[in-house]
Amino acid sequence: MTTPVNREARRAVVAIDGPAGAGKSTVAKHIASRFGLLNLESGAMYRAFGLKALRAGVDPDDSAGLEKLAIGTGIDLEAGDAGNRVLLDGEDVTALLRDPAVSDAASRVSVFSPIRAWMVRLQQALGARGGVVMEGRDIGTVVFPLADVKIFLDASAEVRGMRRYEQMQPAPEVQPDEVIRDLRARDERDRNRADSPLKAAPDAVLLDSTSMSLEEVIEAAEKIVAGRVGR
Repeated sequence: MTTPVNREARRAVVAIDGPAGAGKSTVAKHIASRFGLLNLESGAMYRAFGLKALRAGVDPDDSAGLEKLAIGTGIDLEAGDAGNRVLLDGEDVTALLRDPAVSDAASRVSVFSPIRAWMVRLQQALGARGGVVMEGRDIGTVVFPLADVKIFLDASAEVRGMRRYEQMQPAPEVQPDEVIRDLRARDERDRNRADSPLKAAPDAVLLDSTSMSLEEVIEAAEKIVAGRVGR
């Protein structure tokens, strides 16, 4: 029998950070469902903007061009039975955001301080009322530094790369070692960027999923949240 979720848990802000392929989206989705929270996907928001840059022919490495593109850009998340819908200027682009080119563009646009500051304002507005779980790379350090619960979800690059490779459907033409290499390059960018680098908040709980099954990771994350906000 599932233990009822109390009112405090439903008002909580849960921050889940970690590198690409660590399982943040899966864990956040489960936590949102288990504790009755809205799942705010920061990565999906960056991917939506990366998609807009590609569509508009704006170089993802062109800071000035991206700043101009951001003006008037609307990105919103809507909860649904099958997960969030991601709206870009009112268009549902959810199905387009897992394309490798879009993911790469998202990583590149996210290194620029003006873009990150703009995105943080969007994210904070979405989570202002509480009752949210948010995953990304700087949620517990920048977006919601006063979050009730902070989890830093990690795993070895090899394990994360294989997970990402197995998620690619239809079967990709690239080899697993290429996926792992690209993931390492993304880690390097995320951990060493000047603005809001990927790192665990001092008060975050580290959860290393390298040798854990998905079920074990979800169970551990649920216990962390329940322990911080009570049942």
